[in-house]
Amino acid sequence: MSWLKDSLHDFWERGDKLLLALCLCASLFGLALIYSATRYLTVNRNRSVIIQAIGILLGAVIYILISSVDMELFVERSWKLLLLFNIAFNLLVRVPGLGVSRGGNLSWIRFPGLPMDIQPAEIVKLSFILLFAYQCTKLQKRGISKPGSVLMLLLHTGLIAGVIAVATKDFGMVLVYLFLFVAMSWMAGVSLGWFALGGGVGVVALAYIWPHVSDTYLAERIMVVVDHITGNQATLYAQTQGRGWQQTRSILAIGSGGFWGQGYMKGIQTQSPYETSLNARSTDEIFAVCGEELGLIGCLVIIILLAAIIIRCIWVARHASSPLTALISSGYAAMLLFQSVLNIGMCLYLLPIVGLTLPFFSYGGSSIITMFAAMGVVSSIKTRSLPSWLKDRSHI
Repeated sequence: MSWLKDSLHDFWERGDKLLLALCLCASLFGLALIYSATRYLTVNRNRSVIIQAIGILLGAVIYILISSVDMELFVERSWKLLLLFNIAFNLLVRVPGLGVSRGGNLSWIRFPGLPMDIQPAEIVKLSFILLFAYQCTKLQKRGISKPGSVLMLLLHTGLIAGVIAVATKDFGMVLVYLFLFVAMSWMAGVSLGWFALGGGVGVVALAYIWPHVSDTYLAERIMVVVDHITGNQATLYAQTQGRGWQQTRSILAIGSGGFWGQGYMKGIQTQSPYETSLNARSTDEIFAVCGEELGLIGCLVIIILLAAIIIRCIWVARHASSPLTALISSGYAAMLLFQSVLNIGMCLYLLPIVGLTLPFFSYGGSSIITMFAAMGVVSSIKTRSLPSWLKDRSHI
């Protein structure tokens, strides 16, 4: 147990206690919202709360342990294993008896004896960012904007995103990986011309394939948001009763909360016994639960906590001791930013539903543990940051 004692001592001396405090505040606030959002259940109403609490506890422990690991050394020695893990772990959903389907996506695995299901793509985000940052720093030495370097970054991302798309059909998670590719490539120094070229190719490709996919479920999710924003009255039924039902209920819940909210555990839709009120109230629509019961004030608290965590990650990246660790910390900040904007935008009927939870707040055992582990990596980077007399060289 000496290693545990050493880890605790090392964390207490140099670990990022501020970041841990922010993560705990956000996750405990989320736990309170999950408790309220599951009161309508008549069976196993405390199951989600218990699992989330266990996840928070395990996550905090993992945060502290990872804080003592030299992540730069770990990545340099284990990058081949990380690549193998990223592929193999995502493919576990296809193993008979392990894969679990929810909402049409085969995104979870269930191990006998574990109280929670595990979402491989959620966990692999952690190792993907480590590996992608390592690849970027290696390519920087030979010119990261050269065609060969950009192609290698594309192939890496395409491989992992392709495995997730084929194995799970979870295109919301695929979007996260594609955003990480764009954000981290840009931060690593890929020239803007490549992004302009990629955007142009994407627009042409979308125009070509759209007629063939316009009647699919995913396309309808996109179009119902476009119709809602543009005020297309011809599709009003689809916006309020069809594909847009979930988001319609969400924005009505947020609007009905007003400034102060209807009161904790007193939200009309949140406490409704009918699934059709807010059908994903403890996961995708936890922001709507907060808006209804705690009003604008509660929503601002969520946004401020998430913004503080993201800013802290950026601060750590700015003071990191190497380009690799700076890019890793920036990558986790980008991950949090993208998921937060997408989830909140979805609840406000501004973005389509893609099944992404709100970091630290939504219910999900593997999600909360992954988030704490990611922040543990950031804490590890902070413990090895540049001394004050070298801070002006942090761009090197």
